[in-house]
Amino acid sequence: MLLWTSIIINLGFLGLFKYYNFFLENFITAFSFFGSDIKIGTLNIILPVGISFYTFQTLSYSIDVYKRKLEPTKDFIAFSAFVSFFPQLVAGPIERATNLLPQFYKKRTFDYSKAIDGMRQILWGLFKKIVIADNCAEYANLIFNNSANYTGSTLVLGALFFAIQIYGDFSGYSDIAIGTSRLFGFDLMKNFAFPYFSRDIAEFWRRWHISLSTWFRDYLYIPLGGSRGSALMKVRNVFILFILSGFWHGASWTYIVWGLINAIFFIPLLLTKNNRKNIEIVAQGKYLPSFKELFLMLFTFSQVVFALIIFRAINIGHAYSYVKDMLYGLTQKAGYVQTLNLIHWKIGYAIPSLLIFFFILEWLGREHQYAVQNIKNSKSWILRWAFYSFILFLIGMYMPTQETPFIYFQF
Repeated sequence: MLLWTSIIINLGFLGLFKYYNFFLENFITAFSFFGSDIKIGTLNIILPVGISFYTFQTLSYSIDVYKRKLEPTKDFIAFSAFVSFFPQLVAGPIERATNLLPQFYKKRTFDYSKAIDGMRQILWGLFKKIVIADNCAEYANLIFNNSANYTGSTLVLGALFFAIQIYGDFSGYSDIAIGTSRLFGFDLMKNFAFPYFSRDIAEFWRRWHISLSTWFRDYLYIPLGGSRGSALMKVRNVFILFILSGFWHGASWTYIVWGLINAIFFIPLLLTKNNRKNIEIVAQGKYLPSFKELFLMLFTFSQVVFALIIFRAINIGHAYSYVKDMLYGLTQKAGYVQTLNLIHWKIGYAIPSLLIFFFILEWLGREHQYAVQNIKNSKSWILRWAFYSFILFLIGMYMPTQETPFIYFQF
């Protein structure tokens, strides 16, 4: 009874604030389709920041206590701190009580090495957000918001910019949150593991927004039966998992279709039992991937970028027009001229150079918790501080003059 009370209250808050208007508007539209005109007022309320994150966090506590994976806490202050821990409150990672809550019981002692490592990860997170994500956002917004004015190759460029933006933005926030927590002696779970170096869509989802993917896996997918049972049951479970994952992101059909497309990409791997083929880090211990690995990474990245067009679009009609114009426009030579003009006049050489620099560092650091963690092993303090100074210089040099909010604050 207590478990279901917790589930109903948490999902009730989420449903009221986030999904009430969505269901109401679709209900009215459905009746209008059959000729009935219904007038029901929608709620004019502001969505609480980060509600999707802390509702799932408190749900995991209730479920883990019910399953006896965790002893219920009698320390109300510790529990409140777990629910409202400020570094990751508004955009994750979605922490489990089994990991974070016991850390509030321990005596706090300052650890110099942890603090330095936390500052280093914060610096890298700021670079990803301010230099990479925010600069890509300018051109992604320009192209998506005026997509009818651009031809195919430029629309491809816009989709690429958004894919890099959302990764830099969200993983950048996670790095800042994890690094800030480490300053206080707390260890949060890793939320991104270099997902754009994945060789298939299943590996991508093991490396992207790990805290949400594992939450759905443990509390939804496995209880539904997971990968056990008949092929039909497996397909059903995957569709439920990805559609609800899309719906978690927001009350819009674009997110639901985005989840549906990812399910379609994932199911062939599951049915052929190749969904756990690529567990290890790509090209582990090597500087360069093989041609096969490179091809698989590019193919997987193209799948992700395609799905993110729907994610970023204003509505389904906009997504359809964007994809149609992009595919048709790729055959038009004039489009390439327009794209080159955009690159030359608006982007120049700075942004491509920064992106190359960024992905090289990500590739070289892919075996660590975050890309530049290994810089601490450099014996030369001059090299280390020159690197930190250069990153700070780039942050100051390429910081946009206009504020660009974190994308996941809206979720």
